[in-house]
Amino acid sequence: MFTGIIEEVGIIRRVQKGRSSAVLEIKAEKVLEGLRIGDSIAVNGVCLTVVSFDRKGFSADVMHETLNRSSLAGLSGGSRVNLERAMGADGRFGGHIVAGHVDGTGTIAEIRKDDTAVWYRIRAGDRIMRYIVEKGSIAVDGISLTVAAVSEKDFSVSVIPHTASETALGEKRTGDMVNLETDIIGKYVERFLSRPPESGRAAEDEWKRRDRLEEKQLDGDGPSQKSGITWEFLLQYGF
Repeated sequence: MFTGIIEEVGIIRRVQKGRSSAVLEIKAEKVLEGLRIGDSIAVNGVCLTVVSFDRKGFSADVMHETLNRSSLAGLSGGSRVNLERAMGADGRFGGHIVAGHVDGTGTIAEIRKDDTAVWYRIRAGDRIMRYIVEKGSIAVDGISLTVAAVSEKDFSVSVIPHTASETALGEKRTGDMVNLETDIIGKYVERFLSRPPESGRAAEDEWKRRDRLEEKQLDGDGPSQKSGITWEFLLQYGF
């Protein structure tokens, strides 16, 4: 898990492209501290696994699905990328819950200055926009940002000078593509509400059966049966 607080901006040293995958070699410094093979690093918001590293940087594999869903396919030697190590158990939660599994990409439609801040208006498809809410959180190229405004086709974020200068976002231009990851909580809520799980329906049927038995007992009908919730009942029906 990540927080969307970028630790440093790395530089792509080389991109080795395969038939449907790629290997990124990234020059970095800070994220190398305590690094081990198999550790996770978010590269422009995409969670990648470190497969090798040296004193100057690290390498990570990028699978076909990741190339299709993110902007990593457009990287080349010299590209600057946002880097963040997975959050440590003793770390500070400065941003929001970022899984590193991007939902897709958006396109910067407008960049404008507002005193010291910079506004970015980003256009995205319906599949992403449905999860974006005003004052909610979103990760743009791995950066934890607050949604300042939302329309049907795009949303806007206001970026302070520090964020623009300490990340690769400050180098973006109108028309550039960015990786987007919406708030994971909204996706879980939608999934839970869309269709009850099988165990949930079974538990509901069991509740109805018990209610009928209790009604019969109150009327003096049917066998006596102990009612109540037990740990076995909860475990059996997935709670």
